[in-house]
Amino acid sequence: MKNNDGTHRHNKPGHQSLRKGRVSLPHQVYLVTTATWQRQPVFLDFRAACVAARCFENSALLNDARMLAWVLMPDHVHLLLQVGEKDNLSTVVNRLKSASGRQVNRLLGKQGPCWQKAFHDHALRAEEDVRQVARYVLANPLRAGLVQRMGDYPFWNAIWV
Repeated sequence: MKNNDGTHRHNKPGHQSLRKGRVSLPHQVYLVTTATWQRQPVFLDFRAACVAARCFENSALLNDARMLAWVLMPDHVHLLLQVGEKDNLSTVVNRLKSASGRQVNRLLGKQGPCWQKAFHDHALRAEEDVRQVARYVLANPLRAGLVQRMGDYPFWNAIWV
């Protein structure tokens, strides 16, 4: 497709298209997935994973949102969270990514992005069982073959445990 000046315009899907039409509703539960920068397995480093995990549990970062469950994989994270009334979903997720990225970079002596800019979210519908979604999310390390038993994987949590 060409611009008015005859140069070519590229319609690239990506981070902007993920944000198009996104709404954030107070008290809505969302399943969020975000990947590390260039899918680097940053969290194979135990120390880096510990730093990030502490951020997902940090009530100051969550503000009035509630973290229901999360699992940190080597190159991505799944978060099951309920938005509060003060911050929208993007604000909460970006706060978690920013804080964890800064701390991981400090620990590893790196600069630059830790996380990809975009994230994928799915608003749970009324008929979806939140606990069933949490079980599916938490089983990621088993499906990926990282462990044989969930109790052997250290980087997850859920409010029901």
